[in-house]
Amino acid sequence: MTTPGRGGEVITSAANPRVRAALTLRERRGRSGTGRLLVDGSREVLRALEAGLTVREAFVATGPHQQEAADVLARLAAIGVPLVGVAGAAWSRLAYGERGSEIVAVVDAPPTDLARVDAIVALRHDPLLVVVEDAEKPGNLGAIARSADGAGATALLVAVHVGPAADPWNPNAVRASLGTVLSLPIAIAPTRTLLPWLRERAIRIVAARVQAATDYREMDLRGPLAIAVGSEAGGLGPEWLAEDVEGVRLPMLGRADSLNVSAAAAILLYEARRQRDDQGSATP
Repeated sequence: MTTPGRGGEVITSAANPRVRAALTLRERRGRSGTGRLLVDGSREVLRALEAGLTVREAFVATGPHQQEAADVLARLAAIGVPLVGVAGAAWSRLAYGERGSEIVAVVDAPPTDLARVDAIVALRHDPLLVVVEDAEKPGNLGAIARSADGAGATALLVAVHVGPAADPWNPNAVRASLGTVLSLPIAIAPTRTLLPWLRERAIRIVAARVQAATDYREMDLRGPLAIAVGSEAGGLGPEWLAEDVEGVRLPMLGRADSLNVSAAAAILLYEARRQRDDQGSATP
C-alpha cells in the first residue's frame, strides 16, 4: 500500500507548521500543555486504537508500506483519521530514532488519575498492582509497564516522592513498553496520597528493598497486592518502611547489590503470577 497523504499532500520541509507542532510533543512540556503524545510505529498505533484512544492525525512515510502498516493505515482511514504524507527532511525530524517507523500518530493521552484506577481495582477480586516511585528513566518505566501487561497486572501506579515522575508518555517509555502504556491503566500520584489510598482499599503492600529479610521466593504474593519498587539511585523513600509494609529482597550472589529496577519488577510480578496461577486464581 502506498499512501501519499491526505488530498495528495506530502510534507517535505521540517519547518512545516504541522510537523513543528507535532515535534513539540516529543517534550514533556508540549505533552502536558496539550494532553497529547506522539506514538511511533504501526504496532504501537494499533494498540492505541485497540485501547479506544483518540487518534487526531497520522503522519505517514511516503512509499510502499509493510502489510502491518498498511492494515493500520486502512483502519485509520476507515474512522476518518487524517493521513498526512511526509518525506525527506520532515520525516527525518519527525520519526523517532532509527526504528524504521512508517507511521507517527498524534494521540490523546489516557487519563492518569487515581479515580480511573480505583474503578478498575474495585471490579477485581485480587488486584495485582505495581508501584514505581521516582523512576528516573522513562525506558525503565516503559519496560515495567511491558512486564506488568505480560503478567496480567491490574494497573501501574507511578508514585512521586522527591521529584517529577518519569513520564509514561515519553517516547522512550512508549517504545520500551511496546505500546502497552497506552492500554495498561496508569495513575500518577504523590507517595503521601498513594499509600493511604492502598490502605483504604485493604491492598497489601510489599516493597522491594536490598536489606529486606524475606526472600521473594518465601513471600506470599497472592490476594490484593501492590508491589513497590524504587529508583535505582535511592530506592524507595522512608514512607515504605512503615510497619504495615512488608519488605522483600531478590538474592544477589555476585558483586552488585541490586538489579535494574525493571528487571526486579518483572521477577516479582511473574512470581506473583505464578503463585496466583498455582492456586487457580482468576486473572486480575
